[in-house]
Amino acid sequence: MANTYYIYLLSNISKIIYIGVANNLERKVFEHKSMRRDGFTKKYNLHMLVYYDETDDIGRAIEREKQLKGWTRQKKVALIESINPRWKDLSKDWYS
Repeated sequence: MANTYYIYLLSNISKIIYIGVANNLERKVFEHKSMRRDGFTKKYNLHMLVYYDETDDIGRAIEREKQLKGWTRQKKVALIESINPRWKDLSKDWYS
């Protein structure tokens, strides 16, 4: 049975972008939403999941994360808007 790894982008109303990798996307997004960890996402209230992709290879996930972090803001925005043009929170209905 293969593991699944996620490359994800979080944002806020101001469209600040955070890029991360997780092996449990629902848990990781919940941690960000509940402000459980100090850091960039807590400081800027980055709690909206605006993009994610998945792979079964952790090396590929980390490589993709680094690639995205090296992109210009314009390219990151284009990636998000290619699947989520209104920047909706893709995890909005995940938690009760």
